[in-house]
Amino acid sequence: MKILITGGTTFVSRYAAEHFVSKRNDVTVINRGSRPQIIGVTHINCDRTALGDTLSGKRFDLILDITAYTQEHIRTLLDSGVSFDNYIFISSSAVYPETNSQPFSEEQSCGHNSVWGDYGINKLKAERYLQANVPNAYILRPPYFYGIYENLYREAFPFDCAMQNRPFYLPQNGEMKLQFFNVSDLCRFIDILIDKHPTNHIFNVGNKKIVTVKEWVGLCYKAVGKTAEFISVDKNIPQRDYFCFYDYEYVLDISRQNELMPDTVTLEQGLKVEFEWYRNNLDSVYNRKPYIGFIDNNLAKSSMIIQG
Repeated sequence: MKILITGGTTFVSRYAAEHFVSKRNDVTVINRGSRPQIIGVTHINCDRTALGDTLSGKRFDLILDITAYTQEHIRTLLDSGVSFDNYIFISSSAVYPETNSQPFSEEQSCGHNSVWGDYGINKLKAERYLQANVPNAYILRPPYFYGIYENLYREAFPFDCAMQNRPFYLPQNGEMKLQFFNVSDLCRFIDILIDKHPTNHIFNVGNKKIVTVKEWVGLCYKAVGKTAEFISVDKNIPQRDYFCFYDYEYVLDISRQNELMPDTVTLEQGLKVEFEWYRNNLDSVYNRKPYIGFIDNNLAKSSMIIQG
């Protein structure tokens, strides 16, 4: 296939570019050239909001849009003169209001989510613009992505704590639930969509197995070869000062995905692979949050050890 990928240099888009190059596709990436490109791609050096005639007259079997965050991002690409057979947009589960019943399903109404704010609303506007102009496009709504090339300070935080033999400061009792999706499973699912062209065009994607914060941290430590010691932090201390997820629990209904791809990478296996990559690429995680500094300076006298 001839594939156009928006992005192609960080995390999800980088992994996707490598995946489709490895399968001998003709992959073009469009980005601003601020980071090294994946070997084997054709690079278009351009800001997607100022395409001009860069894509005019070009045709692709698939546009894989990973970096659209607003309606304007979708509009400028569709108005660029590019033609295509398939369009897949990586949206977000942030389009579901937190007031919806859980697990969130694709049939539910979408709207403002107070946790995600403008991010979720802008993703929703992008979805609606795409649906209005490309009715056969596929829209994927993931929970938290993880895997190699992760550039946010998420898994890297408990990895760092484990490597430094630190106890882990856990929000309250650590029972808040999290749902994940490995970037390798995302690419597998895209392959399936292109092969089968299912009649559903919106899919929640994610793991079947939901884990608690405590279980997730424990698996991160296990990937490093360590066992976590947990310290509980009072609920009155803002969670984002010392922890890498918001105080927000949600679960996606992934029944549609499971009909097409019932098996996903286990979280234990995926975290092990991610850590093997991370310990050799420590500088790839940017915007590191000062969680450890906050813990050392503020939490020593305001927490209690959880037994077990």
